Amino acid sequence: MKHKPQIKIPATYMRGGTSKGVFFNLTDLPAEAQVPGEARDNMLLRVIGSPDPYGKQTDGMGGATSSTSKTVILSKSTQPDHDVDYLFGQVAIDRPFVDWSGNCGNLTAAVGSFAISNGLVDASRIPENGIAVVRIWQANIKKTIIAHVPITDGQVQETGDFELDGVTFPAAEVKVEFVDPVGDAAMFPTGNLVDDLEVPGVGTFKATMIAAGIPTIFLNAEDIGFKGTELQGDINSNPETLAMFETIRAHGAIKMGLIKDVEEAKGRQHTPKVAFVAPPADYTSSSGKAILASDIDLNVRALSMGLLHHAMMGTAAVAIATASAIPGTLVNLTAGGGERNQVRFGHPSGTLKVGAEVSEIAGEWKAQKVGMSRSARVLMEGTVRIPDIF
Repeated sequence: MKHKPQIKIPATYMRGGTSKGVFFNLTDLPAEAQVPGEARDNMLLRVIGSPDPYGKQTDGMGGATSSTSKTVILSKSTQPDHDVDYLFGQVAIDRPFVDWSGNCGNLTAAVGSFAISNGLVDASRIPENGIAVVRIWQANIKKTIIAHVPITDGQVQETGDFELDGVTFPAAEVKVEFVDPVGDAAMFPTGNLVDDLEVPGVGTFKATMIAAGIPTIFLNAEDIGFKGTELQGDINSNPETLAMFETIRAHGAIKMGLIKDVEEAKGRQHTPKVAFVAPPADYTSSSGKAILASDIDLNVRALSMGLLHHAMMGTAAVAIATASAIPGTLVNLTAGGGERNQVRFGHPSGTLKVGAEVSEIAGEWKAQKVGMSRSARVLMEGTVRIPDIF
């Protein structure tokens, strides 16, 4: 039986923050995949190597973790005063599913670089030397993000001495600003800074449920039997613990108005996130680095796609920054309470400093901007090959 040959699709494999994924220019995709739908999803699944019952994504570009099973489609922006439209697809590892419900904050750091290098940003906006300000329209959540990309001799500067915990090697610093990350929506969907979240069969917990960056459910580590200094192996090796977190996530999603019943949570793995917070404490990071309680304001651990994240999702960092700046949330109280515009937290790979500008207007909290520093670089560019599925 004769089979059709593989097809080639121009692509770039990039690291952004503590994640990596396959980046595409929309116009380079096969015609069938240039529009949302089954053809596009099937293409991305095949590129990444999903669904894989072995959980390895050996026959694709994915790295078999939530941080490395990611895809990005970019195009010249259709929005006024923006340079590039950024669409993110989180590819499930063991199921034929691409989640389009949220953003990837880490890969955002690579969007500006790709956009500049691939002609999606007007040349007049790129200095010969200095910082290019790239205005990104995040199409999944319909928000503006600003990336400050270093430029040397007219080209994106990728090398540098900026170190990011969770990334082995230094690179050039890319400052990222999430502008008005909540918009007109309610920052606290339940109307409360802290709720009693009842989870049948598990318990009732104090929870801060916030929709900033990405919908996130914050819990006190102590309330669920943890210290807040856990690493991946402490949690990901325990199926019962993971099932508990997924049950909490599902019932939190209902209370936040994201889904109507727990069954819907299975089709919305990317959002919301679940995180737990604890006061500062000494611990040793996954790389063996000693993290001192005196160097951080609090510890935070977060789960992504059903597993404890190896560092911290960029979008969850936006939620952490925002919640820390609002007196009375669990994040703020754990960090010491009171007013603050920045916080440094510990995560499994080390520490991260984030800042937020917030204000209370007519009894409603608003976030004007959240900022953090990441880094990004191209790992490989050329074409990715997949069987002709069209």
